[in-house]
Amino acid sequence: MSKEPSSQKQSRLTFLKAQIKEHDELYYKQAQPVISDQEYDKLKRELDDIESEIDPLGLFTDSEFDNNTPVKPGFISVGDDRLEGFKSHRHVEAMLSLDNTYDQSDFFDFDKRLKKIFGEEDIDYVVEPKIDGVAVSLTYRKGILETAVTRGNGVEGDIIIQNLLHLQDLPREIVSTDIPGFIEIRGEIYMEHEEFLRINKDRTRLNLPLYANPRNLAAGTVKLLDPKEAKQRQLKIVLYGLGACEPSSFFNSQIAFHEALKTWQFPTVEFVKFVRSADSAWDRICQLDKLRHGYAYPTDGAVIKLDSREKQNIAGHTSKAPRWAIAYKFESERQVTKLIDIILQVGRTGAVTPVACLDPVQLAGTMVSRASLHNADEIHRKDIRVGDQVVVEKAGEIIPQVVEVIEESRTEDVPSFKFPSHCPICNSLLVRTEGEATWRCSDYDCPDQLKGRIEYFASRGCLDIENLGEAVVNQLVDSKLVSRLDELYQLEQSQLLQLEGFAEKSAKNLIEAIEQSKTQEFWRMICGLGIKHIGASASKDLARNFSDWRSLAGAKVEDFTAIEGVGMIMAESLSLFFNDSDNLSFLESMENLGVVLKSDIEIETSRPLVGKTFVLTGSLEIFSRLEATAKIESLGGKVSSSVSKQTSFVVAGPGAGSKLDKARKLDVEILNEAEFTSFLKDIVSQ
Repeated sequence: MSKEPSSQKQSRLTFLKAQIKEHDELYYKQAQPVISDQEYDKLKRELDDIESEIDPLGLFTDSEFDNNTPVKPGFISVGDDRLEGFKSHRHVEAMLSLDNTYDQSDFFDFDKRLKKIFGEEDIDYVVEPKIDGVAVSLTYRKGILETAVTRGNGVEGDIIIQNLLHLQDLPREIVSTDIPGFIEIRGEIYMEHEEFLRINKDRTRLNLPLYANPRNLAAGTVKLLDPKEAKQRQLKIVLYGLGACEPSSFFNSQIAFHEALKTWQFPTVEFVKFVRSADSAWDRICQLDKLRHGYAYPTDGAVIKLDSREKQNIAGHTSKAPRWAIAYKFESERQVTKLIDIILQVGRTGAVTPVACLDPVQLAGTMVSRASLHNADEIHRKDIRVGDQVVVEKAGEIIPQVVEVIEESRTEDVPSFKFPSHCPICNSLLVRTEGEATWRCSDYDCPDQLKGRIEYFASRGCLDIENLGEAVVNQLVDSKLVSRLDELYQLEQSQLLQLEGFAEKSAKNLIEAIEQSKTQEFWRMICGLGIKHIGASASKDLARNFSDWRSLAGAKVEDFTAIEGVGMIMAESLSLFFNDSDNLSFLESMENLGVVLKSDIEIETSRPLVGKTFVLTGSLEIFSRLEATAKIESLGGKVSSSVSKQTSFVVAGPGAGSKLDKARKLDVEILNEAEFTSFLKDIVSQ
């Protein structure tokens, strides 16, 4: 039998895992998604299909399925919104996501599966709106609000109560004599369209970038480290879901829970319908689709749940979603408008992205004047022309895009759009690698590429240079004060005072922030260089294995691939970067300017966990995942996402699954959290 199909599928699987991981990071942690929910769901479904086809019994080893796989068997997989700087809290009942569908037949298949389980003709359901906000879980003990937590990874989330205490409709206590002793009540934090428009109007006045949509802004607001800043944005809360409850028999049905929320005067959804069959549920779904645009909160679908709590428990759940509930996603809203112009944006890697400039149109609650056109091939395929009447869709109510052209309204004098052969910014030749859809500017010194590189270099995940944002970077490049990264370290306060928006104090603060970045950790500097395929994790691995930039420059491809976690594509990218004479000249200049481009190997090798690799799995209670990782790394160890023969220890908490099984098979030492804590104390005391 030919191995080619299997090889192709494995390659596609690797690609999908990387894509989904990137989109999870953008959606859950940065609140800046770049694709619609529907496009994301398609990626997830394709991943599921390939996994099932290659391994129908779910027996993949971690060498084949590492933590990049969002739907790994045995694990709760709902993304992960946890951020550094927030304390973690473990959910008493896991906070799962819902299976999504855009197909009516999928909904009725869901009903058939439940009928088969219970052997009944018709089943009672509750239909609710699916709110496009930020999932939150409120914990009440003896009727008093104890904490508010994000979904996190489904097992534990970030405590955000400090950013919600200003919400007038956040219930501080349950005012009733008939209440459970303990309860987790789930809901959504959202921002009304009116408040979203107000904030964007203020940002327009201040010439600041606009927020994409209410959901992203709400997600960013609940994760602000400064509660005072969060208070300036008017968030709302709506509650509809039940987590853990003691006694568990307190509610016998979903509709009874909703009635209790109303009795307790909690903010609830206005559309809650009890029905006695799937046909009736479908009628209510269609009714909700007509009503939803009149609601204050963004609603992108309907949630259908088994009404009986007893039946919910019998139906159970998979590793990522309950079997007793499903979300039906509505078709995205579409509008017709005129395409006024097509502009081209150049990113830090030289990628040229076409953007449609539109006659402003109201779409899914916001005014849209720009939309994505993806790439040159997409424009050619749809034959999109300036002056056309076009159909615009806000897919998933997030990213506006041009869906199609209304050709019958096109006049004869509208010419085809010709994608330019030269960069719109610097007029350099555009090039396209075989197999890629993206055209790129060939001039590394293109001003817009430089702006993107500086913003990335200064970002929180790299050098973390405070106050060096987009507006400042634009001025530095446009005024020719900075033409490459090392010139940041030659800036003087007097030069900044010539720029718009700078006074004595702000200029001094920026110079000090740039100066402080000189001594950032070596891995941050490597990451900030923006080497293709090299992110934070790989940068940390490189900093552990190379003493300075000169040793990196002298390394061969095989030296890089010898490092666990660095593959051939990454190694070749590193070799290409460090064999470029211009890059070496730039790094030498940085070093001469006082930038620390080395790791302290003496300290590194003297730390007790150097050479030891840990894998964290399950839910940790004493440490958060970030705290445990930071502690291991501070002692010289490494934290990996997958178990292999090179793994030194697996730290396993409640809910550990296939990683724990593999550790046992490979005879890797396993520590529970108490043993791990004791181990660290012993190491430090030696």
